[in-house]
This record gives sequence, C-alpha cells and structure tokens, in this order.
Amino acid sequence: MGKASSLRSARTRRQRGYRWEDVLVKRLNSCDGWRAFRLGSPSIGLPDVVAANTNHDMMLAIEAKSGTSDTIPVPRDQIERCLKWLDAFGKYSNRHAVVAFKFMSKKWKKVGVYEKRERREYFKLWDPIKMPCDLVCKYDGSTYAITEGKRKKLKLTNFAMPFQTS
Repeated sequence: MGKASSLRSARTRRQRGYRWEDVLVKRLNSCDGWRAFRLGSPSIGLPDVVAANTNHDMMLAIEAKSGTSDTIPVPRDQIERCLKWLDAFGKYSNRHAVVAFKFMSKKWKKVGVYEKRERREYFKLWDPIKMPCDLVCKYDGSTYAITEGKRKKLKLTNFAMPFQTS
C-alpha cells in the first residue's frame, strides 16, 4: 500500500470516528434534559463526548469508537482520561465513563474489499473500581482486557443510553 493510500485510509478512519461522535451528540441532545458536546482533538487529553443532565444529576464521559473489523480496541489512557474528567465534576452524584462502540455495516476483508453485515452498537460502562486497562470489544459485544499481549474476559455492564439504540 502506497503512502497516499495509507494517508487516505487514516483520514477515512478519523472521519468515521468524528461522525460517530457527532451522532452521539445529536442523539443525546434530542433527549429531554440532556446537553452533550464533542470536545475536539484527541491530543488534548479529553473524552470524545461529555454529556450532562441536571434533572437526573448525571454526567457521562464518553469514549467513542467505530470500525469495520470484528474487534475495536481502546487504549487504557483513553479510559483514564474519561475517569479523570469525571473526578473533576463531583457536583454530579451520578458520573459514568462509557465506551460507545459502533461496528459498521460493512466488514473490512482486505484493501478496498468489504462484506455486508448488521450494524451493531454497544455502550459499555466502565466500573470505576477497576484499574483502567487496554481493552477490546468484539462484534458480538463481548469485551476483553489486553495484558502483555494476551486477552482475558472483561465483564463490562451494558449502559442504557437515554435514546433509542439500534
């Protein structure tokens, strides 16, 4: 794969991620009492999306991931930044770090070749008692911790978002 093709692929992945963040913000903002914002560049150490509902005394820090493969990884530092952000807002008694996974309706097979499949979305709640770790979510919704290159089953609770999910 040439440099131009590699750059184009990287840009496509970033745009896919930005679109997923925008969808989450729009869905949350359509729900009564919710205000959500995309926080911008990943290089500044903030969650992808934050949302608050003062009526329910709730704040969400959301890490949004989308992809066309059967697994979507999340680096530990992205979980850590969600947790740090939530710690700064002690006013909210219900603070949750959520990882939002979107498996696209096309599965990547090889360069330029995709296979149709069902689109799936999962919203996983990070347990703040657990130490953050690298993790991966599979197309079936199962999650695994990655330690020293090995996968170990990681039980994360499904989080009920305030909007209808598909």
